[in-house]
Amino acid sequence: MSTLGTRRTAVRRTLAIVGAVSAAALVMSGCGSADDNGTTVASSDGAIDDASLPAYVPIDAIEPDFPGVDGSPSGYLTVPDELVQGFDTPPGSGGTYTAMTPLWGTIPPTSGNSYFDAVNEAMGTTINFQISDGNTYGDKLAAVLASPKDMPDWISIPSWNVPPRFGTGVDKLFEDLTPYLGGDAIKDYPYLANIPTDAWRACSWNGKLYGIPQPGEGNLGNWYFYRDDLLPDAELPTNADEMLQFLKDNTKDGHYGSEDPWTVAQIMFGVPDKWTVGDDGQLINKFETDEYREALEWTAELFASGAVHPDAVAGETASAKQRFESGQDVVMGDGVGYYSEALTRMRATDPDFSISLMPVFAADGGTPVLYKTPAAGICSYIKKTGDEDQTKEILTAANFMAAPYGTAENRLITYGVEGEHYELDDNGVPVATALAQNEIQASYIFLVSPPAAIAKTELPDYVEKYTTWMADNVEYLTEPPFFGQNITEPSQYAALGQPFEDLASDIIRGRKSIDALDAAIETWRTSGGEELRAFYQDILDGQEQG
Repeated sequence: MSTLGTRRTAVRRTLAIVGAVSAAALVMSGCGSADDNGTTVASSDGAIDDASLPAYVPIDAIEPDFPGVDGSPSGYLTVPDELVQGFDTPPGSGGTYTAMTPLWGTIPPTSGNSYFDAVNEAMGTTINFQISDGNTYGDKLAAVLASPKDMPDWISIPSWNVPPRFGTGVDKLFEDLTPYLGGDAIKDYPYLANIPTDAWRACSWNGKLYGIPQPGEGNLGNWYFYRDDLLPDAELPTNADEMLQFLKDNTKDGHYGSEDPWTVAQIMFGVPDKWTVGDDGQLINKFETDEYREALEWTAELFASGAVHPDAVAGETASAKQRFESGQDVVMGDGVGYYSEALTRMRATDPDFSISLMPVFAADGGTPVLYKTPAAGICSYIKKTGDEDQTKEILTAANFMAAPYGTAENRLITYGVEGEHYELDDNGVPVATALAQNEIQASYIFLVSPPAAIAKTELPDYVEKYTTWMADNVEYLTEPPFFGQNITEPSQYAALGQPFEDLASDIIRGRKSIDALDAAIETWRTSGGEELRAFYQDILDGQEQG
């Protein structure tokens, strides 16, 4: 869906929230402590404990063709002939609530919208959406949080829009959901219990659960794609040396081996996202690791070989997907969500177009290390009122919205009402009507969504390859330090890592030698890196002692 594709693009940007000196900052600084510069920083009570996390009770409304493994997505090759009815009667209590959400697309009418009316009726609860442009959502969010008494009842907060010091004020603004959803309590909301545990971690603060997640498709974010239609008999690489040779060998006949692989090269070499723990229990920053240095050296060697497309060498990334899809190069690293987007776009005009994800391998040919990424990028929060009945009704609505693929409720939320918003084609696939194009945009998913179901029935090869690839790689997932924790760093350290981004670009393009990394690390350490390490080390040590 183009809206989701746009949202993914937006996710890659870090959008700053303005208004730190507003009333919101005062609300959110009450529980903090002042550092030497007078800046309020968040204290952390550590990760939420397992007993407080919602129990995970997976549900398959219909049997998948390719079952998920430990939270990886399930795959479906056909549309079910009969949908499962999740609720015999509307589960809500008749309440009316406001919900603020972002949207990267045309905002639909929220009044007189038959789609919203139909969902509200089926839920037995009325949700009145306040939808804002996703590109400026951070600014709108800051303004709303600055006036807590005027906040809507339910608010979506993307991770990249979390305000400064949010962790110190979350308990003042939003309901603690731990008593309602922690442990077996979530079984009162079985479709919420179907959301994998790691997604809930992303919505926890200071050892408590405050948010409801929009779970992703798993913890694997990026990897190498290759043009399997252009290389049908390719012997795929199993280590970094073979990968280098593979890209060099396929730089021929008008093709280049690769786009800029730097992001995925770090994954191949097992570079941590931010920190790793040494044998002595002390934290090591990613830039200090051997893996980071080796990834830089490997990528620089690849660039020097001439196997990278000249436009990528020049730093032109906007057309990278177009170059890959047109066959100018045969390998590209990207987010795994690109898979279905590319196939959907290209097969409309070229039915033979095909790409695949390479099997995951480690740089040294050993066991791959895939550091988990946050399992939810967006969480929604319920305004704190102390009204238990209101909280329960909103959670009941969330449970309805989380109905999984194969249920009538999921079909309603995804496509609307049959005969009004969609018709079924000969294969039973819903086809949107003109009314749907005016009234329906992805809205409910920003409050909560079920686990991802890979059900692109028009792309059966993708369904099989993607879901089996995800399932095969679950065994390599490793939790990095502070996984699932929301920690607010002291603001004075926010830009410490930026020089490394520029330096990496220079090193891999041969403009600077690898020796420049040593000087950059020393500058990082003396410019606040050691203080930042101590900040995280205190949190790590406190968790281990606890």
